[in-house]
Amino acid sequence: MIGSLTKDCVIGILGGGQLGRMLVIAASRLGYKCHVFDPNINSPASQVSTFSTQANYDDLEALASFAKLVDVVTYEFENIPTDALDVIENHVNIFPNKEALFTSQDRLIEKKFLTNLGLRTAPFANVENAQDLNNAIKKIGTPAILKTRRLGYDGKGQVRINENTNLDNILTQFQNAPCILEGLVNFNKEISIIGARDQNGAVSCYDPGENYHENGVLKTTLVPAKINQKTSTDAVLLTAQILNKLNYVGVIGVELFVTDNELLINEIAPRVHNSGHWTQNGCLIDQFEQHIRAIGGLQLGDGKRHSNIEMTNILGDEIKKLDKFVNDGKSAVHLYGKEEIKPGRKMGHINRIYEV
Repeated sequence: MIGSLTKDCVIGILGGGQLGRMLVIAASRLGYKCHVFDPNINSPASQVSTFSTQANYDDLEALASFAKLVDVVTYEFENIPTDALDVIENHVNIFPNKEALFTSQDRLIEKKFLTNLGLRTAPFANVENAQDLNNAIKKIGTPAILKTRRLGYDGKGQVRINENTNLDNILTQFQNAPCILEGLVNFNKEISIIGARDQNGAVSCYDPGENYHENGVLKTTLVPAKINQKTSTDAVLLTAQILNKLNYVGVIGVELFVTDNELLINEIAPRVHNSGHWTQNGCLIDQFEQHIRAIGGLQLGDGKRHSNIEMTNILGDEIKKLDKFVNDGKSAVHLYGKEEIKPGRKMGHINRIYEV
């Protein structure tokens, strides 16, 4: 036996992107096989997985067949219809649980969950029509950020609002979908922390990373983050609080703003996270193996950082200049196997050890 799963067991993964790909690779090191479910025929994860199913997430018959062929299911992104999880849960356990996914899928629900725990976020208000938007601006002020409550990522599904912004048609660009207005936070830096919780309730967190973005997309994560010990400890404690409240199993990413006086939570991601890729070359047990360990019933591994790491995403056309990343022989290159290059698309990343 390996934990609660045998070596012959199959881990099902919903989503075939780069996170799924790296989960498959980590699972294979532990002797597990994987089965990837994704609408795309040649997804990055399916390229390295033992089994794969190509079907849409609303194909209930395909989902049921997939669930019957695996021993546990996890997911690599949040935007999975809850109906799909209902079908799967009739046959096999899902980690992290549906509550974690439900909480993170809607920014308003997420913000209320966090504030009900006594944690701090940017000021926010629900916006479902023009009157809501006007009331929200009166309450929160400008500048502020209007975001769709669901489906936004990497800077998509959001717009900045200033005092001179024309509000007449601003909701139509989001097809009048429910939105949330968030006050703009005057922060010193953005950090994220990757936490994990196993099936017995044990919690382990990696060192916080300091994040830098380009056009709303994460570009670089530096570890260690330039923060004091109290801020680092507070980040670990609030992450543990979130994990325990959700009865969470697996790895979670928590994005935080560091201000002069406090930590504000930007968002949570119930999965392995881009800002945790540094762990692949900075720790004995990286975030992907930690996630597989947790959902497979194993004890969590040693996530202590042994090196200072700079993680840099390879975005869009940068993939065509790969030589500059590898010629010095001091950068670990992780490519995702994506066939189509798009501006800002994450094509891979590199990890580089550096001296402080």
